[in-house]
Amino acid sequence: MNLVRLRNFAAHKPVRVALFFLVFGFLVSFPFWASRYWVDVGFYVGLYALLGLGLNVILGEVGLFNLGHAAFWAIGAYTTAILNVRFGLPTLALLPISALVAAGCAWLVSSPIIHLRGDYLCIVTIALGEIVRLVLINNPGGLTGGPNGVVGIARPAFLGHVIRTPMDFYFLVWAVVAVCALALRQLQRSRIGRAWNYIREDEIAAESMGVDVRALKLLAFVLGAALAGLAGNIFAAKMRMVSPDSFTFMESCLMFCIVLLGGMGSVPGTIVGAALVVLFPEVFRPVAQYRLLFFGLALAATMYFRPGGLWPRRRAVEFLVERPGR
Repeated sequence: MNLVRLRNFAAHKPVRVALFFLVFGFLVSFPFWASRYWVDVGFYVGLYALLGLGLNVILGEVGLFNLGHAAFWAIGAYTTAILNVRFGLPTLALLPISALVAAGCAWLVSSPIIHLRGDYLCIVTIALGEIVRLVLINNPGGLTGGPNGVVGIARPAFLGHVIRTPMDFYFLVWAVVAVCALALRQLQRSRIGRAWNYIREDEIAAESMGVDVRALKLLAFVLGAALAGLAGNIFAAKMRMVSPDSFTFMESCLMFCIVLLGGMGSVPGTIVGAALVVLFPEVFRPVAQYRLLFFGLALAATMYFRPGGLWPRRRAVEFLVERPGR
């Protein structure tokens, strides 16, 4: 008797392919028929989607509560601002450098605290976010500009074309989101992705089976921070200035909501969550004084009716079937 391992996916592949091309076509065509205002809103959807993807690695894949993710966003943005304004390095060339600096800072600060769990880790990350923001305000070495921030960041350029219009930045951020989303999807299906899920479900059992829990937790934290650093670079290039007011605790809470709303561990769900968080205030702008009320009600309703998120992750199911032997 021979046993054959088969894998069954909850969603049908033709439906997923058709939906992918539908969404792809919409995203590509959107700037050509939408107004400049809504193209700018689309840019921020992509920016928060990138931030959400970074936090999704930490929270959704490994289950580490992180409410200080805005700190790494700030580190990426200030790295771009300082190196461009003071040393004249091209903004777009600083994209990988911002990611590496944010990742390096994440490794330094997370190494002593990575063993913490649950609420304890959550409290420490909140403190981390506030520490970074206060350091930026205090202007160490005259680098960060204090409360006024850093101004005069140069526009990025690609192959001689200066990126300056809302459409240019829209395609820039969504190109980065697409590359990161595809890479994370492949990572989810790898041994590292499966090990992350084991840690999230039962850390003790995973460690007893030989999984290097500490190293994989650090990897998730570093990778998530690197994606936040990418978002910081694009944000600094778009705004042409950065200040501590842009990286508050509320921003970390919004990123947390993006992951929870979309579905923990779900890459497309994170993008849907980012769209909801960014578009909801815009839709209710005519009743600005009630926007937060409606937003809170929507969050509560989503968590009640869809506790797994708007687009929960579809997990593969493996089973063994008997194949007659010769």
